[in-house]
Amino acid sequence: MFHYLDLLGVIVFAVSGALEARERGMDVFGACAIGFVTALGGGTLRDMVLQHGPVFWVRDSTYIVLVTLASVATFLTAQRHTVPRRILLIADAGGLAVATTIGVQKALAASVSPVIALLMGVVTGVVGGIGRDVLCNEVPLVLCEDIYATVCLVGAILFLALRATHVPTDLASPIAVAFMFALRVAAIALNLRLPAVLRGPWRRQEWPDHGSNETP
Repeated sequence: MFHYLDLLGVIVFAVSGALEARERGMDVFGACAIGFVTALGGGTLRDMVLQHGPVFWVRDSTYIVLVTLASVATFLTAQRHTVPRRILLIADAGGLAVATTIGVQKALAASVSPVIALLMGVVTGVVGGIGRDVLCNEVPLVLCEDIYATVCLVGAILFLALRATHVPTDLASPIAVAFMFALRVAAIALNLRLPAVLRGPWRRQEWPDHGSNETP
């Protein structure tokens, strides 16, 4: 189940990346490139940091094949049909939930502390999306008020708490995935956002330029 859950997360992230690329007017190569970054970016950084053998897609080329097929299929589908942006966000929510859970599990398998496992879960969940948004010339969702990285953090804590109470991994994983997906979708549907401290009346005021020769 662990392996199939990982493959599912990669496919969903590839779909969200290809949809974003198509929305930006890129060609099929661009869709595949953005799909690769979105689907594999977080896991690649995680494996490099953990130094727990070769990066996952180097060990198993199935990931490369699936990302390519998912990106091309998504691009061709989007050519014929308009895909609402909300579908992209929901697809991303699914990838976020699965990737975060997989990241925590792989970190624990590398015998690191729960704190590092928590961090690796967040990294696995958000880094691919950051790469996608940067390449598509957008401010990454994780840097906005959107409840995004918070979903990873809370979901990873839930998974670790379940494992600490001896809940089997095969049960803890789908619970954590379902919780994160539901939380992210609820945030999208209800437009839930974290407060931004430098907005509106709280924005830092501009000080006058005392070196200016202009008269008031």
